[in-house]
Amino acid sequence: RMQQKGFSFGTIKNYKRSLKASYCMAIDDDYVRKNPFDFSLSEVLENDSKTKVALSEEQEQALLDFIVQDTCYQKYYDDVLILLKTGLRISEFCGLTKHDLDFENHSININHQLLKDKNGYYVNEPKTKSGIRKVPMSDEAETAFKRVLKRKQKPMIKEIDGYRHFLFLLENGYPTHNATYKTLLIRMIKKYNKTHDVPLPHITPHTLRHTFCTRLAQKNMNPKNLQYIMGHSNIAITLNLYAHASEVGANKEMRSMIA
Repeated sequence: RMQQKGFSFGTIKNYKRSLKASYCMAIDDDYVRKNPFDFSLSEVLENDSKTKVALSEEQEQALLDFIVQDTCYQKYYDDVLILLKTGLRISEFCGLTKHDLDFENHSININHQLLKDKNGYYVNEPKTKSGIRKVPMSDEAETAFKRVLKRKQKPMIKEIDGYRHFLFLLENGYPTHNATYKTLLIRMIKKYNKTHDVPLPHITPHTLRHTFCTRLAQKNMNPKNLQYIMGHSNIAITLNLYAHASEVGANKEMRSMIA
């Protein structure tokens, strides 16, 4: 069993999805009659996936207040703020160039992502066709982007797969990437928790994206509009957040109504 060998529920689910799709093609071509992967994985395996955590409004503000005042991390304030206010995937965020910002229409053009592996940096299209989108810029995010554009940074790499003028660079001039912010947030939260009585939870770049999406779901944004902004390929992914948001909202509303 894959689960006994240490594979997560999510990983096994991805393999099952691929196998199911392959068998669907085989059925269409009359190679097999039945699809052995046409079943719900949760019926045969325990879903041990960790629940994604979204920051509360108080936690979000506490994090931003800490960053802006901390001499070590304040240079990353705009990075974290933009991630919190746009909901971009970290690879989309790192791939942003100055040409992707449309201040006239208050939007961010998302059509690529910047990735890094052992062979170096490379640019890919978004994860799915739904990933190609125009993400709205709030006034707060727009102001942060304008501050970023004023940074005096000299790029070490002039071009990656045809893309130039990346907005977010390390001190050595190389573009930031997923691991940059994973490590940064771990160290940032560790320092925060040493100096505050009420600790912040473990935060990853995806936590910031999840927080953005959850906040809009809590405000009852039209699900289809939120799906578009997030670049979710499946509306079910978006609607799951509404279920959680409704649970939290119902609890607060009832407690406020009943003494």
